[in-house]
Amino acid sequence: MYLTLEQSSLELDATNAVLDTYDPPQIVAWAAHEFGDALVMSSSFGAESAAIIHLATRVLPDIRIILIDTGYLFRETHGFMEDLRQRFDLNVWTYRTPNDPFAYLKDANECDPNVRSNVDACCAVNKNEPFNRAMRQLKPKAWLRGIRRNQSESRSDKQPVEWSNRYNCYAISPLLNWTRRDIHAYMKQHDLPYHPLYAQGYTSIGCNPLTCTRPIQLGEDPRAGRWSGTQKLECGMHLENGAGI
Repeated sequence: MYLTLEQSSLELDATNAVLDTYDPPQIVAWAAHEFGDALVMSSSFGAESAAIIHLATRVLPDIRIILIDTGYLFRETHGFMEDLRQRFDLNVWTYRTPNDPFAYLKDANECDPNVRSNVDACCAVNKNEPFNRAMRQLKPKAWLRGIRRNQSESRSDKQPVEWSNRYNCYAISPLLNWTRRDIHAYMKQHDLPYHPLYAQGYTSIGCNPLTCTRPIQLGEDPRAGRWSGTQKLECGMHLENGAGI
C-alpha cells in the first residue's frame, strides 16, 4: 500500500493506520520505495542517533543526512559524527548558523557562556533557520526524523507520515512506537555506538550551554536535561509553526 503526493488526506489516514502496525525497518523500507532519492533525513548525532541512521542507510546507503551546526555543539558531537561518517560512509550535509557564536552571545546580551536567558530566540536563529534553509535548498519530497511518541506530550499524537506545510514535504517518523528499551535492543543487536557523552548521563544531547543540555539525575525523565529550568520542550524543528515550546 503506497501513497503518492497527489493522494488525499483520507488516503493518508488509511496509510497511517497500516504503517502504525509496521516496525521501524518496514516503515523505512516503505519510505525508500515511495520516495527514493527524494527522501532525506535529519540527525543531531545525539545520544541514540546511530539507530535511525543505521535503519536508513541499510536501505538507502547514500541518503542525504542533514546536520545543523548551531555553533554550540559539543566537541564530542562533532567527533561522533565523524566516527559514524567513516564507519558507514555517510552522506552528511552540514548547515551552519549564519551567526558567529561569540558575537551572537554578545549581541543578545548573553554574558554567561554557560547559560541562555532566551533559549527560544537562540534556537530560532541558530537551529531552525539553518534547517529551514536546508529544506528549501534540498527540496525533498519526504523527510525521515527520529522522534518517538513517548518522548514528550508534544510528540504523543504524531503519526508515522504527516504532511508538513512548513517544509512542503512529508515528515516520516519510523521510531514513533519504539521505547528506549527497543532502541537499546536494536543498537545492541547491530553493535551500534552511543554518543560518547551518553555514559556520563547525557541521555538527550543538543547544544552545550548549561540550560540547553545537562546530565540527568537519577529518576529524571530522559529529556529532563534539555533546556533545564525552562518550560521549553521543543526546539521548533518538529512543529509546524516553527516556534520552540
